[in-house]
Amino acid sequence: MRHVLSPETGARFAAITLGHVGREYPNKPDHTLSGPEDARTPATLHPVFFGSYDWHSCVHGYWLLARMLRRFPDGAEAPAIRTLFDRQLVPAKVAGECAYLAAPTARGFKRPYGWAWLLKLADELRRLPEPRWGEALAPLAEIFAQRFRDFLPIATYPVRVGTHFNTAFGLRMAADFAAGGGDAALLALLRDTALRWYGEDTDCPAWGEPSGDDFQSSALIEAECMRRLLPPGEFLPWFDRFLPRLAEQQPATLFRPAAPSDRSDGKIAHLDGLNLSRAWCFRALAAALPDGDLRCAPMRAAAERHLDASLPHLLDDYMGEHWLASFATLALEA
Repeated sequence: MRHVLSPETGARFAAITLGHVGREYPNKPDHTLSGPEDARTPATLHPVFFGSYDWHSCVHGYWLLARMLRRFPDGAEAPAIRTLFDRQLVPAKVAGECAYLAAPTARGFKRPYGWAWLLKLADELRRLPEPRWGEALAPLAEIFAQRFRDFLPIATYPVRVGTHFNTAFGLRMAADFAAGGGDAALLALLRDTALRWYGEDTDCPAWGEPSGDDFQSSALIEAECMRRLLPPGEFLPWFDRFLPRLAEQQPATLFRPAAPSDRSDGKIAHLDGLNLSRAWCFRALAAALPDGDLRCAPMRAAAERHLDASLPHLLDDYMGEHWLASFATLALEA
Protein backbone atom coordinates (compact mmCIF):
# COMPACT_ATOMS: atom_id res chain seq x y z
CA MET A 1 0.00 0.00 0.00
CA ARG A 2 1.41 3.37 -1.01
CA HIS A 3 -0.70 5.39 1.42
CA VAL A 4 0.07 4.89 5.12
CA LEU A 5 -0.36 6.87 8.30
CA SER A 6 3.18 8.09 9.01
CA PRO A 7 4.13 10.33 11.96
CA GLU A 8 4.37 13.22 9.52
CA THR A 9 0.91 12.57 8.11
CA GLY A 10 -0.47 12.18 11.63
CA ALA A 11 1.00 15.54 12.64
CA ARG A 12 -0.51 17.14 9.54
CA PHE A 13 -3.95 15.71 10.25
CA ALA A 14 -3.73 16.79 13.89
CA ALA A 15 -2.75 20.33 12.91
CA ILE A 16 -5.68 20.55 10.50
CA THR A 17 -8.06 19.34 13.18
CA LEU A 18 -6.71 21.60 15.93
CA GLY A 19 -7.45 24.44 13.56
CA HIS A 20 -11.19 23.77 13.49
CA VAL A 21 -12.38 21.99 16.66
CA GLY A 22 -12.25 25.32 18.50
CA ARG A 23 -13.57 27.39 15.60
CA GLU A 24 -17.14 28.29 16.48
CA TYR A 25 -18.14 29.94 13.20
CA PRO A 26 -19.34 29.26 10.58
CA ASN A 27 -21.68 26.84 12.32
CA LYS A 28 -24.61 24.69 11.23
CA PRO A 29 -26.51 23.70 14.39
CA ASP A 30 -28.90 20.78 14.52
CA HIS A 31 -31.10 22.41 17.12
CA THR A 32 -34.85 22.58 17.79
CA LEU A 33 -36.25 25.79 19.24
CA SER A 34 -39.06 25.28 21.73
CA GLY A 35 -39.13 28.96 22.59
CA PRO A 36 -37.08 32.15 22.37
CA GLU A 37 -34.94 31.05 25.30
CA ASP A 38 -33.53 28.27 23.09
CA ALA A 39 -31.92 30.75 20.67
CA ARG A 40 -28.36 30.39 21.93
CA THR A 41 -24.87 30.34 20.46
CA PRO A 42 -23.14 27.05 19.61
CA ALA A 43 -20.69 27.30 22.52
CA THR A 44 -23.57 27.90 24.93
CA LEU A 45 -25.50 24.93 23.60
CA HIS A 46 -22.46 22.65 23.47
CA PRO A 47 -19.67 23.52 25.88
CA VAL A 48 -17.34 20.85 24.46
CA PHE A 49 -18.27 20.21 20.84
CA PHE A 50 -19.10 23.66 19.50
CA GLY A 51 -16.55 23.87 16.67
CA SER A 52 -15.86 22.26 13.30
CA TYR A 53 -18.97 23.68 11.60
CA ASP A 54 -21.28 21.12 13.24
CA TRP A 55 -21.45 19.01 16.39
CA HIS A 56 -20.77 15.64 14.83
CA SER A 57 -17.72 16.85 12.91
CA CYS A 58 -16.34 18.33 16.12
CA VAL A 59 -16.82 14.98 17.87
CA HIS A 60 -14.93 13.04 15.24
CA GLY A 61 -12.31 15.76 15.16
CA TYR A 62 -11.71 15.01 18.85
CA TRP A 63 -11.58 11.31 17.94
CA LEU A 64 -8.85 12.01 15.38
CA LEU A 65 -6.85 13.95 17.96
CA ALA A 66 -7.19 11.17 20.53
CA ARG A 67 -6.17 8.63 17.91
CA MET A 68 -3.08 10.61 16.94
CA LEU A 69 -2.15 11.06 20.58
CA ARG A 70 -2.29 7.30 21.10
CA ARG A 71 -0.44 6.49 17.87
CA PHE A 72 2.15 9.24 18.17
CA PRO A 73 2.37 10.29 21.85
CA ASP A 74 5.54 12.31 21.19
CA GLY A 75 4.25 13.84 17.96
CA ALA A 76 4.60 17.50 17.13
CA GLU A 77 0.98 18.29 18.01
CA ALA A 78 0.75 16.09 21.13
CA PRO A 79 1.25 18.97 23.64
CA ALA A 80 -1.49 21.02 21.96
CA ILE A 81 -3.84 18.03 22.00
CA ARG A 82 -3.27 17.44 25.71
CA THR A 83 -3.85 21.13 26.43
CA LEU A 84 -7.12 21.07 24.48
CA PHE A 85 -8.33 17.93 26.23
CA ASP A 86 -7.45 19.29 29.66
CA ARG A 87 -9.44 22.44 28.89
CA GLN A 88 -12.46 20.81 27.25
CA LEU A 89 -12.85 17.23 28.44
CA VAL A 90 -13.71 18.09 32.01
CA PRO A 91 -16.77 17.04 34.05
CA ALA A 92 -18.44 20.47 34.14
CA LYS A 93 -18.39 20.93 30.37
CA VAL A 94 -19.43 17.34 29.69
CA ALA A 95 -22.33 17.89 32.10
CA GLY A 96 -23.45 20.73 29.82
CA GLU A 97 -23.49 18.36 26.85
CA CYS A 98 -25.51 15.86 28.89
CA ALA A 99 -27.98 18.56 29.93
CA TYR A 100 -28.62 19.44 26.29
CA LEU A 101 -29.67 15.84 25.60
CA ALA A 102 -32.17 15.84 28.45
CA ALA A 103 -34.58 18.04 26.48
CA PRO A 104 -37.44 16.10 24.83
CA THR A 105 -36.63 17.82 21.54
CA ALA A 106 -33.14 16.24 21.58
CA ARG A 107 -34.35 12.64 21.47
CA GLY A 108 -33.20 12.12 17.89
CA PHE A 109 -30.25 14.52 18.02
CA LYS A 110 -27.54 13.27 15.65
CA ARG A 111 -29.01 9.77 15.31
CA PRO A 112 -27.16 7.57 14.47
CA TYR A 113 -24.04 9.28 13.07
CA GLY A 114 -23.25 11.52 16.02
CA TRP A 115 -24.14 8.78 18.48
CA ALA A 116 -21.69 6.43 16.80
CA TRP A 117 -18.84 8.92 16.63
CA LEU A 118 -19.26 9.91 20.28
CA LEU A 119 -18.97 6.26 21.28
CA LYS A 120 -15.97 5.85 18.98
CA LEU A 121 -14.35 8.85 20.71
CA ALA A 122 -15.11 7.41 24.14
CA ASP A 123 -13.53 4.11 23.15
CA GLU A 124 -10.39 5.87 21.93
CA LEU A 125 -10.08 8.00 25.06
CA ARG A 126 -10.23 5.05 27.40
CA ARG A 127 -7.32 3.48 25.53
CA LEU A 128 -5.06 6.42 26.37
CA PRO A 129 -2.71 6.21 29.38
CA GLU A 130 -4.27 9.40 30.77
CA PRO A 131 -7.63 8.18 32.15
CA ARG A 132 -9.06 11.57 33.16
CA TRP A 133 -10.41 12.47 29.72
CA GLY A 134 -12.21 9.21 29.19
CA GLU A 135 -13.61 9.29 32.70
CA ALA A 136 -14.92 12.81 32.13
CA LEU A 137 -16.66 11.82 28.89
CA ALA A 138 -18.11 8.57 30.26
CA PRO A 139 -21.51 10.01 31.35
CA LEU A 140 -22.12 11.38 27.86
CA ALA A 141 -21.06 8.09 26.28
CA GLU A 142 -23.48 6.19 28.48
CA ILE A 143 -26.35 8.41 27.34
CA PHE A 144 -25.65 7.55 23.72
CA ALA A 145 -25.10 3.87 24.46
CA GLN A 146 -28.50 3.84 26.13
CA ARG A 147 -30.01 5.57 23.11
CA PHE A 148 -28.79 2.72 20.94
CA ARG A 149 -30.29 0.23 23.41
CA ASP A 150 -33.62 2.05 23.31
CA PHE A 151 -33.74 2.79 19.59
CA LEU A 152 -32.59 -0.40 17.89
CA PRO A 153 -35.43 -2.63 19.13
CA ILE A 154 -38.03 -0.22 17.70
CA ALA A 155 -36.19 0.49 14.43
CA THR A 156 -38.04 -1.83 12.08
CA TYR A 157 -36.09 -0.88 8.97
CA PRO A 158 -32.50 0.15 8.25
CA VAL A 159 -31.56 3.41 6.55
CA ARG A 160 -29.39 2.74 3.52
CA VAL A 161 -28.50 6.23 2.26
CA GLY A 162 -24.88 7.30 1.89
CA THR A 163 -25.10 10.13 4.42
CA HIS A 164 -25.34 10.69 8.18
CA PHE A 165 -28.50 8.64 8.55
CA ASN A 166 -26.93 5.37 7.41
CA THR A 167 -27.62 2.78 10.09
CA ALA A 168 -24.86 0.35 9.09
CA PHE A 169 -22.27 3.00 9.88
CA GLY A 170 -23.87 3.56 13.27
CA LEU A 171 -23.74 -0.12 14.16
CA ARG A 172 -20.19 -0.47 12.87
CA MET A 173 -18.75 2.33 14.98
CA ALA A 174 -20.77 1.51 18.09
CA ALA A 175 -19.38 -2.03 17.93
CA ASP A 176 -15.90 -0.77 18.79
CA PHE A 177 -17.24 0.94 21.91
CA ALA A 178 -19.20 -2.11 23.03
CA ALA A 179 -16.32 -4.51 22.41
CA GLY A 180 -13.73 -2.22 23.97
CA GLY A 181 -15.79 -1.81 27.11
CA GLY A 182 -16.73 -5.45 27.41
CA ASP A 183 -20.44 -4.67 27.00
CA ALA A 184 -21.55 -8.06 25.73
CA ALA A 185 -25.24 -7.18 25.84
CA LEU A 186 -24.83 -4.08 23.68
CA LEU A 187 -22.56 -5.95 21.27
CA ALA A 188 -25.18 -8.71 20.95
CA LEU A 189 -27.88 -6.13 20.29
CA LEU A 190 -25.78 -4.54 17.55
CA ARG A 191 -25.07 -7.93 15.97
CA ASP A 192 -28.66 -9.11 16.16
CA THR A 193 -29.87 -5.86 14.63
CA ALA A 194 -27.35 -6.13 11.79
CA LEU A 195 -28.54 -9.64 11.03
CA ARG A 196 -32.18 -8.56 11.17
CA TRP A 197 -31.58 -5.63 8.84
CA TYR A 198 -28.96 -7.02 6.47
CA GLY A 199 -28.66 -10.76 6.95
CA GLU A 200 -30.78 -11.72 3.93
CA ASP A 201 -29.28 -9.19 1.50
CA THR A 202 -27.84 -10.73 -1.66
CA ASP A 203 -26.34 -9.64 -4.99
CA CYS A 204 -26.10 -5.93 -4.18
CA PRO A 205 -26.19 -3.90 -7.43
CA ALA A 206 -24.97 -0.63 -5.85
CA TRP A 207 -27.02 1.04 -8.55
CA GLY A 208 -27.67 4.18 -6.55
CA GLU A 209 -24.01 4.99 -5.97
CA PRO A 210 -22.87 7.62 -5.94
CA SER A 211 -25.67 10.07 -5.40
CA GLY A 212 -24.90 13.76 -5.33
CA ASP A 213 -24.07 14.13 -1.65
CA ASP A 214 -22.91 10.67 -0.55
CA PHE A 215 -19.95 10.43 1.76
CA GLN A 216 -20.41 6.74 2.41
CA SER A 217 -20.96 3.78 0.13
CA SER A 218 -24.20 2.22 1.27
CA ALA A 219 -22.99 -1.13 -0.14
CA LEU A 220 -19.48 -1.16 1.30
CA ILE A 221 -20.37 0.23 4.72
CA GLU A 222 -23.01 -2.47 5.06
CA ALA A 223 -20.34 -5.06 4.29
CA GLU A 224 -17.92 -3.44 6.73
CA CYS A 225 -20.62 -3.43 9.40
CA MET A 226 -21.18 -7.14 8.94
CA ARG A 227 -17.44 -7.84 8.92
CA ARG A 228 -17.08 -6.08 12.25
CA LEU A 229 -20.04 -7.75 13.93
CA LEU A 230 -20.00 -11.32 12.59
CA PRO A 231 -17.41 -14.03 13.19
CA PRO A 232 -15.46 -14.95 10.03
CA GLY A 233 -17.35 -18.22 9.60
CA GLU A 234 -20.60 -16.28 9.26
CA PHE A 235 -19.29 -13.16 7.55
CA LEU A 236 -17.46 -14.78 4.64
CA PRO A 237 -20.48 -16.73 3.29
CA TRP A 238 -22.64 -13.63 3.71
CA PHE A 239 -20.07 -11.49 1.87
CA ASP A 240 -19.89 -14.03 -0.97
CA ARG A 241 -23.64 -13.68 -1.43
CA PHE A 242 -23.81 -9.92 -0.95
CA LEU A 243 -21.13 -8.85 -3.46
CA PRO A 244 -20.49 -11.99 -5.53
CA ARG A 245 -18.56 -10.38 -8.43
CA LEU A 246 -15.88 -8.29 -6.76
CA ALA A 247 -13.09 -10.29 -8.39
CA GLU A 248 -14.41 -8.99 -11.75
CA GLN A 249 -14.60 -5.44 -10.32
CA GLN A 250 -18.38 -5.51 -10.33
CA PRO A 251 -20.48 -3.56 -9.52
CA ALA A 252 -18.26 -1.26 -11.57
CA THR A 253 -19.55 1.89 -9.88
CA LEU A 254 -17.89 0.88 -6.61
CA PHE A 255 -14.46 0.79 -8.28
CA ARG A 256 -14.62 4.28 -9.85
CA PRO A 257 -13.72 7.21 -7.57
CA ALA A 258 -16.26 10.00 -7.42
CA ALA A 259 -15.32 13.37 -8.93
CA PRO A 260 -16.39 16.41 -6.89
CA SER A 261 -17.07 19.33 -9.21
CA ASP A 262 -17.06 22.14 -6.61
CA ARG A 263 -15.40 21.57 -3.24
CA SER A 264 -16.75 24.85 -1.86
CA ASP A 265 -20.25 23.33 -2.00
CA GLY A 266 -20.74 21.42 1.25
CA LYS A 267 -22.85 18.67 -0.29
CA ILE A 268 -20.68 18.15 -3.36
CA ALA A 269 -17.64 18.10 -1.08
CA HIS A 270 -19.16 15.00 0.52
CA LEU A 271 -17.89 13.06 -2.49
CA ASP A 272 -14.31 13.35 -1.25
CA GLY A 273 -15.55 11.67 1.90
CA LEU A 274 -17.11 8.96 -0.22
CA ASN A 275 -13.74 8.23 -1.79
CA LEU A 276 -12.02 8.09 1.58
CA SER A 277 -14.70 5.95 3.21
CA ARG A 278 -14.72 3.55 0.26
CA ALA A 279 -10.96 3.21 0.64
CA TRP A 280 -11.44 2.42 4.34
CA CYS A 281 -14.01 -0.26 3.61
CA PHE A 282 -12.11 -1.79 0.69
CA ARG A 283 -8.97 -2.12 2.80
CA ALA A 284 -10.74 -3.52 5.85
CA LEU A 285 -12.77 -6.00 3.80
CA ALA A 286 -9.77 -7.18 1.78
CA ALA A 287 -7.85 -7.79 5.01
CA ALA A 288 -10.64 -10.10 6.17
CA LEU A 289 -10.42 -12.38 3.13
CA PRO A 290 -8.35 -15.57 2.97
CA ASP A 291 -4.82 -15.45 1.56
CA GLY A 292 -4.85 -15.71 -2.20
CA ASP A 293 -8.47 -14.65 -2.58
CA LEU A 294 -8.92 -13.21 -6.07
CA ARG A 295 -10.93 -10.29 -4.71
CA CYS A 296 -8.06 -8.87 -2.66
CA ALA A 297 -5.95 -7.34 -5.42
CA PRO A 298 -8.74 -5.41 -7.19
CA MET A 299 -10.16 -4.20 -3.87
CA ARG A 300 -6.78 -2.95 -2.65
CA ALA A 301 -6.08 -1.29 -5.99
CA ALA A 302 -9.46 0.42 -5.82
CA ALA A 303 -8.64 1.69 -2.34
CA GLU A 304 -5.44 3.28 -3.65
CA ARG A 305 -7.29 4.94 -6.54
CA HIS A 306 -9.86 6.40 -4.18
CA LEU A 307 -7.15 7.72 -1.88
CA ASP A 308 -5.29 9.22 -4.84
CA ALA A 309 -8.48 11.02 -5.84
CA SER A 310 -9.18 12.76 -2.54
CA LEU A 311 -6.20 12.81 -0.16
CA PRO A 312 -4.71 15.85 -1.96
CA HIS A 313 -7.90 17.86 -1.35
CA LEU A 314 -8.29 17.88 2.44
CA LEU A 315 -7.59 21.61 2.61
CA ASP A 316 -9.19 22.83 -0.60
CA ASP A 317 -12.09 24.46 1.23
CA TYR A 318 -13.46 24.60 4.77
CA MET A 319 -16.44 22.53 3.62
CA GLY A 320 -14.06 19.58 3.48
CA GLU A 321 -11.35 20.76 5.82
CA HIS A 322 -13.59 20.56 8.90
CA TRP A 323 -14.10 16.77 8.63
CA LEU A 324 -12.27 14.91 5.86
CA ALA A 325 -9.12 14.11 7.84
CA SER A 326 -11.13 11.82 10.10
CA PHE A 327 -12.17 9.65 7.18
CA ALA A 328 -8.67 9.78 5.77
CA THR A 329 -7.44 8.39 9.08
CA LEU A 330 -9.95 5.53 8.97
CA ALA A 331 -8.75 4.68 5.47
CA LEU A 332 -5.03 4.88 6.15
CA GLU A 333 -5.31 2.71 9.24
CA ALA A 334 -7.67 0.07 7.87
